[in-house]
Amino acid sequence: MTKANKNVWILLMLGIIAIPVTLLLLGAANRAASPPVRTVQDTERFVRADSPFLGPADAKVTIVEFFDPECESCRAFEPVVMGLLKKYDGQVRLVARYFPLHTNSLLAAATIEAAAQEDEAKRWRMREYLFEKQPEWGEQQTSQQNKFLLYASDLGLEEQAVRTAMDSSAIRKLVERDRQDGEALGVRGTPTFFVNGKLMSELSSAALEQAIQSALNEGITR
Repeated sequence: MTKANKNVWILLMLGIIAIPVTLLLLGAANRAASPPVRTVQDTERFVRADSPFLGPADAKVTIVEFFDPECESCRAFEPVVMGLLKKYDGQVRLVARYFPLHTNSLLAAATIEAAAQEDEAKRWRMREYLFEKQPEWGEQQTSQQNKFLLYASDLGLEEQAVRTAMDSSAIRKLVERDRQDGEALGVRGTPTFFVNGKLMSELSSAALEQAIQSALNEGITR
């Protein structure tokens, strides 16, 4: 074999080795870039068996909201959500999931859960009350526990029951589970809404109502 032929043979062998390596790298890149496939487990993450909801369990439309009691946008959107529930009474239910992002989010969630332990109806009253009082306690870098205890007293809750809820590992796990579910579903901020499993890409009252109407119409045409 001449030296020239030997060099050609070496180049050919290097090319043969390089091709599968290149294809392997391209395949890995494509897998990394591909969107995640939604599994049955992902579907179950929308509504857990113990997820609280407002409205009929068999409503045609389910709105899942990942919210943070300390989120100003959640506070601003609350009247919109409740107004639509009233407007479409009996046809829509709201499922509330926590997605804590701020210093006092967990304590606020524990206060809501303490109210729910006494009376489920008080869950929604406490949620509303914390939004109402949010300018007093929100965006603080120190614990606002004393304010939460005061708000609980305003609603007639026993202080010790609220303190117990604030120290409850079960409530911390519940809130953390909600957060992990949200992250798995692509939630990155609050509020984030899913209407019958479809992510709301636009956050506006008109967009949310349109999503509700579309979901109701889908139920009619099926």
